[in-house]
Amino acid sequence: MFGFSEEQIAGFGLSFGVGGFMLYMLFIIGQLAWESKAGKFGTFVLFLGLAFGMVGFAAKFVIQWLLAP
Repeated sequence: MFGFSEEQIAGFGLSFGVGGFMLYMLFIIGQLAWESKAGKFGTFVLFLGLAFGMVGFAAKFVIQWLLAP
């Protein structure tokens, strides 16, 4: 499709699509903290607990970038 292979489209969707979804999830966590009036520590705990899984996903791309030949 449009001169791209299926592998290239899947790679684009995995990196930018999931990355965009992760940013949207951070927005949702921020809204949750704002509406619940969590305060600084509560907001930190929300982001730590709910966004910790995203760190591993982002670290995978950084490690791949560093180890790429």
